[in-house]
Amino acid sequence: MRINNNTVSVSVRDLIEFILKHGNLDASTIVSSSRAVLGTRAHKKIQKSMGDNYTSEVILKHTCTYDDISFIIEGRADGIIENIDVLIIDEIKSTTVSLDMIEEDYNPLHLAQVKCYAFMYAADKNLSKIGGQLTYYNLDTKETKRFLKFYNYAELKTFFEDLTDQYIIWIRFYINWCALRDASLKLLVFPFEKYRAGQRELAVHVYKSIVNSSKLFVNAPTGIGKTISTLFPSLKAMGEGQISKIFYITAKTITRSVAESALNIIQLGGTRVKSITLTAKDKICFCETTHCTPSHCMYAEGHFDRVNTAIWDALNTSDLFTRDVIETLAKKHRVCPFELSLDLALWMDVIICDYNYIFDPTVALKRFLDARDYVLLIDEAHNLVDRARDMFSASLSKKNILSAKKVLPKSYNSIKTALSKINTYLLDIKKDYFAQGLPFIKKEAPNSIYPLLRQFINLCDKQFQKSSRSSLESSLIDMYFEIYNFLKLFELYDDKYITYASSENGDITLKLFCIDPSFLLGETMAKFKSIILFSATFLPIDYYKYLLCGEDDTAIRLASPFDSSKYLRLIATDISTRYQDRAHSYAHICSYIKQIVDNKAGNYFVFFPSYKYLIDVYNAFSTIYGSSYTLHVQSSNMSEVERESFLEQFKANPVDTHIGFCVLGGIYSEGIDLKYDRLIGVIIVGVGLPQLCLERTLIENYFNENGKNGYHYAYTYPGINKVFQAAGRLIRTEEDSGIILLIDDRFTSSLYRALFPPEWSPYYPVTLSSISDYLTFKK
Repeated sequence: MRINNNTVSVSVRDLIEFILKHGNLDASTIVSSSRAVLGTRAHKKIQKSMGDNYTSEVILKHTCTYDDISFIIEGRADGIIENIDVLIIDEIKSTTVSLDMIEEDYNPLHLAQVKCYAFMYAADKNLSKIGGQLTYYNLDTKETKRFLKFYNYAELKTFFEDLTDQYIIWIRFYINWCALRDASLKLLVFPFEKYRAGQRELAVHVYKSIVNSSKLFVNAPTGIGKTISTLFPSLKAMGEGQISKIFYITAKTITRSVAESALNIIQLGGTRVKSITLTAKDKICFCETTHCTPSHCMYAEGHFDRVNTAIWDALNTSDLFTRDVIETLAKKHRVCPFELSLDLALWMDVIICDYNYIFDPTVALKRFLDARDYVLLIDEAHNLVDRARDMFSASLSKKNILSAKKVLPKSYNSIKTALSKINTYLLDIKKDYFAQGLPFIKKEAPNSIYPLLRQFINLCDKQFQKSSRSSLESSLIDMYFEIYNFLKLFELYDDKYITYASSENGDITLKLFCIDPSFLLGETMAKFKSIILFSATFLPIDYYKYLLCGEDDTAIRLASPFDSSKYLRLIATDISTRYQDRAHSYAHICSYIKQIVDNKAGNYFVFFPSYKYLIDVYNAFSTIYGSSYTLHVQSSNMSEVERESFLEQFKANPVDTHIGFCVLGGIYSEGIDLKYDRLIGVIIVGVGLPQLCLERTLIENYFNENGKNGYHYAYTYPGINKVFQAAGRLIRTEEDSGIILLIDDRFTSSLYRALFPPEWSPYYPVTLSSISDYLTFKK
C-alpha cells in the first residue's frame, strides 16, 4: 500500500488476500513459493501459444472515490483475449497438483483476482459483459485446464465495491494515523539536552542523504550514538514526506534492543510513531517445534479468521511493538505471533529486524521491496559482508539426503527414488574426484543436478497436497527446504559464484558459494530511496565500499568522542602468534596477562583467534597462576542463559580480579556493553586472521583475478575488523578508562599500523621486560 496525501494505491492481490483470506495457517503455504521461477516460464509459454488475439501482461488501474480519498487499485492481467462477441480476461496459475483435483472453486482467491481484473477492464472500456477465465497449468504434465465464466458489469461492480468498502476502513485509519504522526514529527526535537561530539554532523549527513536519495557509508567510533543519530534525522525526513517507512536492520539482538530503546525515548517525548521488532520464527513460536498446521498448533487453526481483528486491536492500542507485546496480542487473539508480526509490519513506520528480512532471497519481506520511498539503516554494517555470503550461498548434504530417505515409508517410493538419484550424483563426485585425489571446484553451476532437485520438489509438492504437514517426517520437511533454498540460489548463480564439493566426517557437501555478494546486495539496495550503512569499524573503508556495492558513494569518518588519554594502548612485539609458533607462545602470553591484571584488581577480557588456542593458554595460566584469580571461559554452543551468566560475573566495583577467556570474533567481542569498571582491560592475542580453509582460498583467488589484493580481502581485512571490535569493548562511555594490549609482532608492521584508527595514536611497543614501565594507568 502506498499513500500520497489522500491518494492510496494498493495491488489487487494485496486487497484480495487482506479481505478474503480465511481459514488455517497450514502446510500449503510452503508449496507455492517454490514454483515461482517455473511458474513465470509457464506463463510465458502459454501466452506465446495463444495467438494474435491474445494480449499479454496488461496493466490495469481503477480509481474509487470515498469522500476525500482517492483509492487506486492496480494489477496486471496475464492476458486479454479479444473475441468478436465478448472479451475475456485470462489469469494463469501454475501448479503441481493433479488437474483432476482442481475445479472452479479450487482457490477462491484465484477466482476473486479474475473478477477484479474483469471489473477493472470492463469499467475502463464501458463493457456491459466480460468473460473471466482461470487457466491452470500443470508443471509436470504440461497440461492445462480452463474455467471460463461470463459476468455482467453490475455483478462485478457489486463484488468489487464490497471489497473496497471493507478495505476503506483500514485506509481511513492509516491516513489519519499518518497525519497524526507527521504533525508530531514536525515538532520532534533531538531527545537529549545536547549533541555529543560528532552526533550533529552524523545526523546532518543522514538527513541530506535521504533528501538526495543517496547512499552513505559512516565510520563512527563507539560513543557517538549512531542509533539515535540515524533514527532522528530519518524520522524528521518522514515528517516532511520524504520517506514513508524506515527499516533499521542489524545482525545482533542487542543492537535491536538499542534501537527499541531509542524509539521509546522519542515516543516518551510525545512523538507518535509506530514501530515493530521482528523476531525469528523459531524464537517467537509458542510451540516446542515449529509446525504450522492446525493439528499441531492451536494458533494456526483458524489463524486467518482472526488475524485482522488482532491487527485492528493492535493498531488502536499500541505504538511500540516489542516481542513481549506481540506475544501478548497473539495469545489474546489466538493467532500465530510470527505471522501477526509480519502483517503488522505493513502498518508500521519503523521496522527493526535482522539483515535476512531484507537481503536473504529465501525469506526476505518481498511485500515491502516494491516501494521507492523507504530508507534502509544498516547497523554494524561490517557484518553484512560475511552475512551476505551466507545468505546468497546454499549447500546440499549427502548425509541429510540419506537421513530423509531412510525414514520415509514405502508409500513415498517416488520421493525415495528422487533422493537416491541426488545421492548418486554426490557419490559420483566422490568416485570421480575425491577418490582420485582431485578437488571438485567449478566456476560453472552444477546444471546436471538441477532436474534431479526439481523432480524432488515437484514430488514433495504433490505429497504435501495429499498429506497434512504434521503427518510428514520432519527430516523430509527439512530436506525439502534445503533443496528449495539450493534451487532458489541456483537462479542467482553468476560469475561471482563458485561451485565446490567437500568431504568431511563421511559426508559429502555440494555448495553454491557466493564469493562476491556486491551485485546481489546492490540489486536489493536499489529498491530503497536511501541507504545508510554505519559501523564503528569500517576500516579500510574502500574494502567495505566495494563489497557492499558502494564504490562511488559518499563515505564519512567521524572522530571518537572519547578522550584517548584515558586508556593505554600497548603492543607486545616479542611474541609471534602465527600458527606454527603458537605452542611456544603460551608461557609468554600467560606472563603478559599476569603483568596486566596484577597492575590493578578488576575485570579483564583476553581474546584468542581460536577456541583451541584459548583452551591451551587457559590451561597453562590456570595451572601456574589460577588460584590467584577468578577465571571464566567462553565455551562453545553456549545457551542464552549461559551467555548472560558469563557476563554477570563481571560486576561493578570489583574487589577481586576476574579474567574472561574469550574467542576473537565471538559473541563477547562485539555488541556487549560492560560500562565503567565492569571492564578495565582488554588483551587481544593475534591479528584475527580467519582460519585457513577452502572458502578463504577461493575468496583470495577470486579477488586476485579481479585486480584486488586477494590475501587482504580474504584474511587481513576481516581479521583486523575482529581486533577493532574486541578492542571496542573497553571504552563504552566518557567515564571509562583502562588498557588495551595487542599481542603479536605483526601489529607493528606498516600494513597494520596504516589500518589503525586515529584514536589509537599514540600506542607503545613493549616487551615482557619493558611493559612494567607503562603500567601506570589509574581507573
